[in-house]
Amino acid sequence: MPDAAAMPCHGGTDGLGAAPHDFSTNSNACGPCPMALAAVQQADATRYPDPAYTALRAQLAVFHGVAPARIVLAGSASEFIHRITALAVRRGAGAVAVPAHGYGDYAQAARAWGLAFCHAPGTGAALQWACEPSSPLGRSDTALAAWLLDGSGQDALRVLDCAYHPLRLEGHASPPGRLGSVWQLWTPNKALGLTGVRAAYAIAPQGCEADAAALVALAPSWPVGAHGVALLQAWVQPRVQHWLAECLGVLRDWKARQLALCAALGWEVLPGSQANYFCARPPVADLPALLHHLRAQGIKLRDCASFGLPGVVRLGVLAPEAQEALRAAVHGPGR
Repeated sequence: MPDAAAMPCHGGTDGLGAAPHDFSTNSNACGPCPMALAAVQQADATRYPDPAYTALRAQLAVFHGVAPARIVLAGSASEFIHRITALAVRRGAGAVAVPAHGYGDYAQAARAWGLAFCHAPGTGAALQWACEPSSPLGRSDTALAAWLLDGSGQDALRVLDCAYHPLRLEGHASPPGRLGSVWQLWTPNKALGLTGVRAAYAIAPQGCEADAAALVALAPSWPVGAHGVALLQAWVQPRVQHWLAECLGVLRDWKARQLALCAALGWEVLPGSQANYFCARPPVADLPALLHHLRAQGIKLRDCASFGLPGVVRLGVLAPEAQEALRAAVHGPGR
C-alpha cells in the first residue's frame, strides 16, 4: 500500500467516493459543458491518437495566435509540472521557486528530483512558478508581478499556471504580449466541468522552440489519450467559449450568495479572491472534526493546511442547493 502521508493532498473524490456536495475542487459548477461532454463521449477510443498531435496542436496554436512549434501537449498539468522540472534538472537547476501558498505538485516535483524550493519570486531559481488567479486564495500572484518588472530572469524557466484564468470572475489578467519569456500552462478541464478527463498543454515563449522540443522528447508516447484530445479540440470551439462566458455571470451570482452564507455562519472570509473559489476560517478549535462531520453529511471542503494555511478551508463556488446543504449541515435544518 502507498504511504498516505507521502501522497499529494487534493480535493475531489476520496476513499468514501464522490461527495454529493463537493466544495473541495475548483471545477466549474455550471458544468459539464454539453458540447465538450458530447465530444468526449463520441471520442474514438479504439484507435491511438496521432502521436505528434498535428491537428490538435495546429488548432491550439490558432486559438492562442502562436506557432504550432510552441505548443506542448501534456497528460495533465501535474504531468507537465513534473516534466518541466526534469528539464530544469537537465539544465542544471538546483532550486525551484514556488508560491508561498500554491498547488502542492510544484514542490512535490522539486522534492522528487532532490531540488530545494523557496517562496521568494526574486530568487535566482532556475525554475520559477506562478499561478494567477492563485490557489487557494484566488488572488493576483506577486511572482508574476515581479516577473513583469524584472527582465533579469531570462535564463530561468518561468511558468505561469493558467488553470483558473478561464474562471476569473473579477480583475484583469496580464495581456499575453506582456508575458514575454513566461511559459503558459493551460488545463481547460476545470473550466469545462470535466476534471476527470486529464489533458493539458503549455505554450512556450517565443524563441524557446528548442525547449519545447526538449519537453516533447521527454514525454512518453501518446501523453494525451483520445478523450483528452476530444476535450482540447472542443475547448477551442466558439460555441464552447460562448458557453463558458455565460457561465461566468451565473458563477458571480452564486459566489456572492456563498460569501453571504459564510458571513452568516460566522466564518471569516479571506479577502481578495478573483476566481470561482475563496478561502474562509470557520470559528472552530478543531477544524478536522468539523470537516469529518461535514463529510459524513455528504459535504466536502478543502483543508488548506497543506497549502500552509492551517485552520482555513477553500470553498469552490457551488449552486444554491449545495450552499443550503452546507448551511443545514453546520447549523441544522430550519435554523
